Amino acid sequence: MTLTTIGFDADDTLWHNERFFRLTQARFHDLLADHAPADHLEERLLAAERRNVGHYGFGVKGFTLSMIETAIEVSEAQVPASVIAEIMAAGREMLAHPIELLPHARATVEALSGQYRLVLVTKGDLLDQERKLAQSGLGELFDAIEIVSDKRAETYQTVFARHGTGATEGLMVGNSLKSDVLPMIEAGGWGVYVPHGLTWALEHADPPLGHPRFAELPDLSGLEALVTSIGRARKSE
Repeated sequence: MTLTTIGFDADDTLWHNERFFRLTQARFHDLLADHAPADHLEERLLAAERRNVGHYGFGVKGFTLSMIETAIEVSEAQVPASVIAEIMAAGREMLAHPIELLPHARATVEALSGQYRLVLVTKGDLLDQERKLAQSGLGELFDAIEIVSDKRAETYQTVFARHGTGATEGLMVGNSLKSDVLPMIEAGGWGVYVPHGLTWALEHADPPLGHPRFAELPDLSGLEALVTSIGRARKSE
């Protein structure tokens, strides 16, 4: 038993993402200020996102459609067409926003590339995720790219069997306990949590404190040392 394959989440693990959603949501609040207070809008929008994620998937397009749906609901179908147009424009701006890598992302991926099989495992809109990966300049460092509709234990079992030696010999690192850590541990692998600071409400979960295959790092700079220590510990078992 050894550690052969490392999976990386993309959004808010390798590059900024959630903060653009927050900025757009603040703009949405301003556009609908005459129809509902900000806290009520936030609740209604989150409810719409929860309803719609199974239909539209994760990412900017589903978020934009949920904003439009919420605008129609809170205005009792009286929202002006100009406001709908501005919401759509905000969504297009998000889809064109330049990528900004998080600290230590490039150095960490470069350090681990060649030592382990590296797999990018990200969920969201296919075209948008491909665009962000291309702009990041990190694509050639990965042995495989998986853009998935959701992240469950079965997802990681399939991905790590396809591109590695199975989930039990794999590690997944990401900023979401719900999507990156808990299902990977359920699949039999390591889950490494790297908090981002801004996390979508639907990604919140409790950490599996005390689990032997759970680790938390303040940022990506400590990942290489952690991976090395896991490898040594497993060789000594």
